[in-house]
Amino acid sequence: MCTVCGCGDGETKVEGHHHHDHDHHHEHGDHEHVLPDGTVIRHSHHEHHEHHDGPGHGHHHGHEHHHHHDGVIDLGHGPAGTEVPGMSQTRLVQIEQDILAKNDSFAAVNRQLFAAKGAFVLNLMSSPGSGKTTLLARTLTDLKGRFPVAVIEGDQQTSFDADRIRATGAPAIQINTGKGCHLDAQMVTQALGRLGTPENGVLFIENVGNLVCPAGFDLGEAHKVVVLSVTEGEDKPLKYPNMFAAADLLLVTKVDLLPHLTFDVERMIAYARQIKPSLEVLPVSATSGEGLEAWYAWIEAGLAKAKRPG
Repeated sequence: MCTVCGCGDGETKVEGHHHHDHDHHHEHGDHEHVLPDGTVIRHSHHEHHEHHDGPGHGHHHGHEHHHHHDGVIDLGHGPAGTEVPGMSQTRLVQIEQDILAKNDSFAAVNRQLFAAKGAFVLNLMSSPGSGKTTLLARTLTDLKGRFPVAVIEGDQQTSFDADRIRATGAPAIQINTGKGCHLDAQMVTQALGRLGTPENGVLFIENVGNLVCPAGFDLGEAHKVVVLSVTEGEDKPLKYPNMFAAADLLLVTKVDLLPHLTFDVERMIAYARQIKPSLEVLPVSATSGEGLEAWYAWIEAGLAKAKRPG
């Protein structure tokens, strides 16, 4: 799970600024994760791996790791009952708590900045291919001139999405997370240093496409918004409950395609509200424009509450 291993082995890049997660390069695919307490976990994609505990420990454990679909190393969240040799479940929980606590401290700083600027901040999350960027580009085009906007784009690689957003005239900055599967609050803090925060405006943060890890990381946003297209499975809320539990709004995208599909929107909404009864749901289409005025009204209502008085 990403909160334990740090998930971003390699390099995080904010446009114009490179952030190295590791100081050493290892041959044959070897690399390491440095945990918040100084513990270094080294591993290879080809060999048995070692764990090197922090100062004063110095014991080694040879074993093989499980791998996530994206190449991120799973440090002990395999089948029920399995553990990383030499690392107790209590230790894993403590590492996870430390990482989240560090993230939350940056999120608190971000939230104070947003409040001082009167900014309404949305964290947009979805699977890859949900139409999130297309919807965001249409939103920015339609809302142009109504209030200040800015966008932080998160992807593992490329600046394609930020380029699409900038084509609408909105200021945007790209964060490439390398192998990292989500944005964290510190990345957002760094991006804001280059992008700036829209005063009495809306900041859209488009997270890395992933319905698991982004749900666990507070970025300082006012709301998490989960985007689910009608070309995906109706059971996504049940498969990824933490994401839907964390969200305040569900945008059901590509509804113009419903006549050509067997997707049951009401069943999917029922599943989502099984997870979070208070979840707001808006069906939308960036192609036909269906539902977009309701989405824009929701944004403007949130901005009216976030704006600084006077």
